[in-house]
Amino acid sequence: MISETTRPGPVKFVLFDVDGTLIDAVANQRRVWAAWAQRHGLDPDEVHRVALRTRPLETFAEVAPGRDPQACLAALHELEDEDVRSGVYAAFPGAPELLTGLPAGSWALVTSNYEHRVRGRFARTGLPVPGVLVDAGAVAEGKPSPVPYLLAAERLGARPQDCLVVEDAPTGVESGLRAGMTVWAVNTPAPVDGAHRHFASLHEAAPAILAFAAGSPTA
Repeated sequence: MISETTRPGPVKFVLFDVDGTLIDAVANQRRVWAAWAQRHGLDPDEVHRVALRTRPLETFAEVAPGRDPQACLAALHELEDEDVRSGVYAAFPGAPELLTGLPAGSWALVTSNYEHRVRGRFARTGLPVPGVLVDAGAVAEGKPSPVPYLLAAERLGARPQDCLVVEDAPTGVESGLRAGMTVWAVNTPAPVDGAHRHFASLHEAAPAILAFAAGSPTA
């Protein structure tokens, strides 16, 4: 009797940020924050500048310290959910081929957004959703804390040193570095401090990401 050979699982893992890394949502985020700012009589450009580097509750504390933060958050969520339904989204070039080219169980999404919005955006852009998705509701500490990426690794059954983080933002790069992972920055004109490699676009990075996932020593 011939015994069935058990195929080994992935030995290398890739953890992707979403907005700015796989999905081009810059214009959407600016529109949402502009609409929120206008509702509250605030300068849209200043609000967006703060929002780029802070989580929503921290943004409200800085730009609208006298307002009820939960009411501010509810208004923001309403605007974001409407944008998922009616806004125009696009995946960055190379994203569909990259994600479908990765072995099942070898990659995850780690986002500061919420899962239902990510799924909505991925459905509209045709991107596959992996089995592991760590969103803002899954962790008490967001990026730049290492917690989101460490949780994703745990759910994949991966060691941090076997994980590649693909990010576009300084806070995400810091999060991956603090988690003890390899970090590559994409979709930025200049290198992000701390990132181990820099690629001007996700499309440019895709061959190296696939090589890393395959365990290539040259990745």
